[in-house]
Amino acid sequence: MTAINRFPVKSCRGESLGAVVVEPWGLAGDRRWMIVDEDGEVVTAREANRLVLVDPEITADGLRLTAPDLPPLVVPTPDPADQVPVSIWGSRLTAAAAGPEADAWFSKAAGLPARLVHLDDPRKRTTSPAFSEPTDRVSFADGYPLLVATEESLAALNDVVLASSPTEREPLPMTRFRPNVVVAGVAPWVEDDWRRIRIGDAVFRAVKGCARCVLTTIDPDTADRGKEPIASLAKIRRWDGATWFGVNLVPDTPGATIRVGDEVEVLDEVPSGGGPIRPAR
Repeated sequence: MTAINRFPVKSCRGESLGAVVVEPWGLAGDRRWMIVDEDGEVVTAREANRLVLVDPEITADGLRLTAPDLPPLVVPTPDPADQVPVSIWGSRLTAAAAGPEADAWFSKAAGLPARLVHLDDPRKRTTSPAFSEPTDRVSFADGYPLLVATEESLAALNDVVLASSPTEREPLPMTRFRPNVVVAGVAPWVEDDWRRIRIGDAVFRAVKGCARCVLTTIDPDTADRGKEPIASLAKIRRWDGATWFGVNLVPDTPGATIRVGDEVEVLDEVPSGGGPIRPAR
């Protein structure tokens, strides 16, 4: 494994880690905070592109936030007694409100009315029963606890991007895809075939391929929006009307620590050629 990434606030920048504990709902500290609108609906960089420029850092007492043209802000972990209703991709639950100062800061950062909330109890949110077990839980990640991607698949995609997009002069970075763990030393797209893997002492189920959205077309350094990588993925990775990159994982050994450099062992896989795990049709 060559990289571990944690994203403290959904849609904002991530932290590169050397080691981290794997919890039942994802990496410790991953996507426990989220931006919502005045009605409690999730706000992401899909509609508020500049969120990708917000740099959150987990502290002992909460978060430290920085962003272009805004003063830094320290946000204490909110009182879990102050719950507000929130909604993310059909999941309805409650989260702790961070307060008016954080709300005002993120409203400026996002360019629209926004509130910051904290998932004090990640046991509240279940994963999709179509691809996981009833006892599986997830934080504020889109659907599943972790995302794994491989350097070889990114290189194969970039071959297409650079050949077909004259405006792209450099390979797209892995940060476009926001994976939690990055693996190297395998064949391109072999992750489609994984069903169970071990990373160090942690075992994971591979439960679903990751269908990619317009968030990947936002440059994480500038917040500018383009056509890649969706345009190239549509040429080589299109199934069932969606484009796919990376695989969602559910941990089966919560409490284990994973470290950059850990060996990745495939415990169970299927024959290649079927593409990513995706909804039955």
